Amino acid sequence: MPKASKVKKKVSKSKTVNKTKPKSLSKTKNTQKSPIKISNAYIPKETEKYMCEKHKVFFRIKLQEWKKELIKANNEALYNGSMDDNSISADIVDQASSYTDKNVEMKAINRQIKLISEIDKALARIREDTYGYCLDTAEPIGLKRLMARPVAKYTIAAQEKHEKDEKVHADD
Repeated sequence: MPKASKVKKKVSKSKTVNKTKPKSLSKTKNTQKSPIKISNAYIPKETEKYMCEKHKVFFRIKLQEWKKELIKANNEALYNGSMDDNSISADIVDQASSYTDKNVEMKAINRQIKLISEIDKALARIREDTYGYCLDTAEPIGLKRLMARPVAKYTIAAQEKHEKDEKVHADD
C-alpha cells in the first residue's frame, strides 16, 4: 500500500507543475496586452513619457485608419474613372477635357499611393521602436508635429534642411 500512495503523490506533483507553467505564461501575455488598450477619445499628452506604449498604439491606429480611407478612396476613384472610359465623345474639346480630368485624377491617385507607402514605412518604424524620432538626428519629432503629419520622419529643422538640399540639387 505505501507504494501506491507514493505513485499518487508523484502524479499529483507533476500535474501541479504542468498547471503552473501555462498560468505563468498566460500572465505575461496578459500583462503585455493590458497597457496597449486605449479609448477612442484618447489624445497623446506632452505630460506623458514620449513615445510610450499608449502613444505608439494611438499612432498605429491613426495610421491604419488613414491607410484604409486612402485605399477606399483610390478604389472608388479607379472604379468610377473606369466607368467614364465607355463614353467617347466625338467632340475634340470634350475628349481633351476628359483626358485632362483623368490625368489629374491619376496624379492624385499616384500621390495617394505614395502616401500609403509612407504610412507603411511609419507603421514599420512603430514596430521597430524608431517612430517619433528623427531619422537624421534621432531627436524626438514632437507630438504636435506627429498629430499634424503622422508620417513625419524628420524634425522641423531637419525637414527644412532636406527641402533646401532638394532645391539646390533641383537647380543643377
